[in-house]
Amino acid sequence: MGVERDLLSHSPEATEELARRLGAVLEAGAVVALSGELGTGKTRFVRGLALGLGAVERVSSPTYTLMHEYPGRLTLYHFDAWMEGRERAFLEGGGAEWIGAGGVAVVEWAERVAAWLPEPRIEVLLEHRGPDRRRLRLRVRPGPAPEAAGGALERMLADLTLPGGVEELS
Repeated sequence: MGVERDLLSHSPEATEELARRLGAVLEAGAVVALSGELGTGKTRFVRGLALGLGAVERVSSPTYTLMHEYPGRLTLYHFDAWMEGRERAFLEGGGAEWIGAGGVAVVEWAERVAAWLPEPRIEVLLEHRGPDRRRLRLRVRPGPAPEAAGGALERMLADLTLPGGVEELS
């Protein structure tokens, strides 16, 4: 099933720093699929990704718009599938092939549109573990040729160094 890391973040700042470190090593075409209950820190994670990609504009949730775009070293395309029908129509119409083609795409509430997201991709599940603590399960869902782009994502995730305030659970 690919590389998986099971982590515990002790603060929103640590979660953001973890995501910043991930963003700093992502390459064009990467797709990050975020899942988790309301308030688990999905948008905060996206803020960290944006910082790692060199974006300077403040990240906000695109719940009521189709997408937000943040230029940086690579452009970050931020989607929110909370309003599932609209996102699904976009993805069914060929949008999945466009996602991340020249930048990095991140999709909040990705479980709602998972069937239309390209592989390989990084999947991040965020779970509440207290007022500020979050469990983060990061894994690579490999594509049809895991030794190609999926293998690169697996190496990237396996080599990701953890910031202070984030610990490995398994």
